[in-house]
Amino acid sequence: MPTAILVDDMPQALEVLKADLKEKCPDIKVIGTADSVVNAAKLLRKESPDILFLDIMLGDGTSFDLLEIFPNINAKIIFVTAYEEHALKAFKFAAIDYLLKPINPDDLQQAVQRATQQLQTPTESIDILKQTIKYPDALPQRISLNTQEKIVVVEIEDIVRCESDGNNTLFILNNNDKIFVTKTLKQFEQLFSEHDFFRTHQSHLVHIKYIHEYIRKDGGYLKMKNGDTIPVAVRKKTELIEMLANL
Repeated sequence: MPTAILVDDMPQALEVLKADLKEKCPDIKVIGTADSVVNAAKLLRKESPDILFLDIMLGDGTSFDLLEIFPNINAKIIFVTAYEEHALKAFKFAAIDYLLKPINPDDLQQAVQRATQQLQTPTESIDILKQTIKYPDALPQRISLNTQEKIVVVEIEDIVRCESDGNNTLFILNNNDKIFVTKTLKQFEQLFSEHDFFRTHQSHLVHIKYIHEYIRKDGGYLKMKNGDTIPVAVRKKTELIEMLANL
């Protein structure tokens, strides 16, 4: 039976989460709760849970302080947060599960299902989350890509393009590596809205810095610096040409 520890400085929030887990995830055994960094650290020295539910802001610090005490923790981490929508982008860049307060029981069930199927959250993903929350006005420089087998952390500058494959997305990097991610292209288009990416077509999102040239013949297409050719939708041509002219 998978085990869990819950960390939140609000007693009522702990009780609600315990009750929701009992109802929606009866296979999860709660082996402890804590209301502070200090008490959570004491508990984690005794117990090794499979899943760790962490509120970010605690009375005596943050959950990041706790993770610095236990940098090699093996638990799958699910953050529980009251952050507003604009800050939730940090979790998406880090590919880390989060539950927004007040917790939706169905979201809780899905998060637990993912947690029992996945590997531990890598330290690099925690670093991305920490930096993005700490400096919300700064553009993230890295992103965690969650594949079926692992989580890969890449520099956004190294992404040449993204290609849709149904509800999945294929990432092509400048070293020719390819990473298949089980999220839609639309989600990444939204994440990269402040970076230099352009949606040329319903199936293609390209990094502007890797565009080599725009070819007008054959309906119009892009040639990337790695040699890939990318179609350009008719409705996107004018916008693309104007953008390239202003580079």
